[in-house]
Order: sequence, then structure tokens, then C-alpha cells
Amino acid sequence: MKIITAKTAGFCFGVKRAIDIAFRMAREKCEGVYTLGPIIHNPQVVEKLKEKGIVPIEEVNTKKDVKALIIRTHGIPLNLSKKIVSKGCEIIDTTCPFVKKAQYYAKLLSEEGYQIVILGEKNHPEVKSLKSYANNDAIVTDGKAPLMKLKTKVGIIVQTTQTLEALKKVLSDALEHAKEIKVYNTICNSTAIRLKETEKMAGEVDVMFVVGGKNSANTTQLTKLCKSLSVPTYHIETSSEIRKEWTEGAKKIGITAGASTPDWIIKEVQKRIRYIGG
Repeated sequence: MKIITAKTAGFCFGVKRAIDIAFRMAREKCEGVYTLGPIIHNPQVVEKLKEKGIVPIEEVNTKKDVKALIIRTHGIPLNLSKKIVSKGCEIIDTTCPFVKKAQYYAKLLSEEGYQIVILGEKNHPEVKSLKSYANNDAIVTDGKAPLMKLKTKVGIIVQTTQTLEALKKVLSDALEHAKEIKVYNTICNSTAIRLKETEKMAGEVDVMFVVGGKNSANTTQLTKLCKSLSVPTYHIETSSEIRKEWTEGAKKIGITAGASTPDWIIKEVQKRIRYIGG
């Protein structure tokens, strides 16, 4: 049995930066530091941070001793940022630089008078953040359903984990309505490269394992891609989920992982598959 692991599997630049900052806060034993929501979509990493004293909270008013809040990679809406500051709380901003760029473009398009279309998942934290920079007056689409009637002047931005194919479809739909279109391709390069590598790998192996949080958008995207290529695919969070029968008869096994999956979890998956395969 041969095991192939994607070179792009695991933490992207933005996630690594955020995690490094959070664990540094833990090492320095900073009092009253929390994360606003889970810092990344990986329960195992969130649990490790809890053990070291950095606990996630969902609301600014949840704890009385909050001195600083670590903002996750997805960013937060502008009104929430203002609320945190008004409470006298320090913001430790780990928003991914690629998301920051998308926020900037959303604000710019709004100021220039464009009707803004955001390609992304409506309830995803990053999209909620982007919408606030567009004065909460943006149309959010997942690219599947046709766009409703648009104005003549349209600006398009993209959730960083979306695909180029989805962006092309939205642009094509927008051309049916608008006379002037400005597009900012804010897809993260690492997302595109990861998808491309995973697609190639899935065509060469007998079984694919996609490792990452069940609520991680980019990990779910990788899973859907592999399944669409008709290769047996298993989305797992940890090695303990792997069943022996999944690898029976397989000569070549592929492993890829979402941007919020740490190396130690990927290594445990590799070790478990080797153990099962003898």
C-alpha cells in the first residue's frame, strides 16, 4: 500500500499566523485574553488552546474579565468591531491578509457606487464580515442559482475559499444585466493550488482521505471535489474515525487536508493507515 500526502495539505499562511499569535498569547500567560468564536474551524486545535488558557467566547458580554479578544482569520463585521472597542477591550486582529484585501475592495466598491455582489456562503463568518464593509447592502450568492435582476453598475468580490469556476459563472450571470462590471478576484492562491493538487491526486489513487473540521468550508469543498471524480472519499477530523474496510484492496491512498488542519493530525492519519495496511 502506497500513501501519498498532498504538499499543500494543512495550515495555510493566514491560519498559521493566527495560530502562532494565539499560542504566543498562551505562552505569555496573558490574563483575560479570549478568542471571539473558535479561532479556526478545527475543534482539536481549539481544544488545545483551551487547555493552555485561551478560551473561545461567542459574545462580547459573556465574560466580565475580558481584556483582549483575538479576532479569527475570517474577520468580523464592522459593527461588532466598534462594539468591542466601545467596551474598552483590546482587539488582537488575526484576520487573514487575503480577507483584509477583500474587505478593502468591498468598501472601495461601495464608495464608488457599485451594486456589490459577493460570491460566497451566506452564513459564513467571512461573508458576514465582507457584507458589513459593503454597508450591508450587498447581494450574496453561492453561484448555483441565477442572479436576480441587477443594476447597470455592478462590483463583484469573492469569499477567499471559493473556486474560479464559480466566479466565472457569477460573472457570466452578471453580464446578462449590467453595463459596467468591476471584478476583484479575491480567491486565495493557496485555495486554488490546493484544489488543483487534490484533483490531480484523486485521479491517481484508489481512496481519498480529506482531513479537517466538519464545519470547515474549504475542507468540505475538497471532499465534494474528490467525490465528484468518483473516487471513494472519506472526510474525517481525526485518525480514530478511519475504518479498516475503507482501505481494503487499495494499492494507493491519497491524503489531503483543509487549511485549518494541523500537521500533527495529518501525521496521525498517515500512521493509522500504515498500521491498518500492515
